[in-house]
Amino acid sequence: MAITSFDPKDLKIPQLHQFLLGSIGPRPICFASTVDKNGVRNLAPFSFFNVFSANPPIVVFSPANSGRTGARKHTYENCKEVPEVAINVVTYNMVEQMSLASSPYPKGVDEFVKSGFTPKKSDLIQPALVEESPVQLECKVVEIKELGDGGGAGNLIICEVVKLHIQEDLINEKNQIDPHKIDLVARMGGNFYCRANGDSLFEIPKPITSIGVGVDALPDSIRLSNQLSGNDLGKLGQLESIPTKEEYSVSDIMDTTLAIAKAKELLAEHKTHEALCLLLKNISNEQ
Repeated sequence: MAITSFDPKDLKIPQLHQFLLGSIGPRPICFASTVDKNGVRNLAPFSFFNVFSANPPIVVFSPANSGRTGARKHTYENCKEVPEVAINVVTYNMVEQMSLASSPYPKGVDEFVKSGFTPKKSDLIQPALVEESPVQLECKVVEIKELGDGGGAGNLIICEVVKLHIQEDLINEKNQIDPHKIDLVARMGGNFYCRANGDSLFEIPKPITSIGVGVDALPDSIRLSNQLSGNDLGKLGQLESIPTKEEYSVSDIMDTTLAIAKAKELLAEHKTHEALCLLLKNISNEQ
């Protein structure tokens, strides 16, 4: 495929900004509630955000300087004055109100009021929680690191989570948050968002304790097949061992095209061992 390369220094900041946001996503949204030294509330979303540690529990977000004026965000100024922030996750049911809260209201305007969200008293910090959010994090600011002075420069706000509030019906029998119920949204480039529900959710077992044989361990007839995708090969490579001849000899005999189609069906059903057995029986024997 053709590739166009760029030196970031040769790009204007708005163009570089769009390239970065368009290619790095979806990005979770930090819906940050802060107060200034006089207790005036501010509520604003930021998609330069993620969790970076569980011990201690650390989240980081970046209210970047305005690309148009270079001005600092009110959230940044508030965190300098009162180093506390309530981070609220954003779901599909609240995404339009969240977007409204991102409007460039003048300092002192309460975005809770403008966007119609309900402020809820926190237990350990001054900023209010967003009652409509199903997961709310009370955080203390550990450090603020300015990355630059000009427009588009980030300001990393490193926070320690001191208390979590989770909507009870989101927690499943494994004591985990059910991704099918929480209905999160995330930012893409431009005006685009994405919704984490339905067919957009899929599972890939994590190789935490297992060590896969790797794609390189597959026979060339399988590894170099132009009918198997990179994802297909990745799944096959996650097996901890290559099936023995005794194991795959019992697989059905069929022509190559049919065998690959059937193997893909098995892979979609997470029957990886059976899929590789079928391929070893019907493709490797041709070599």
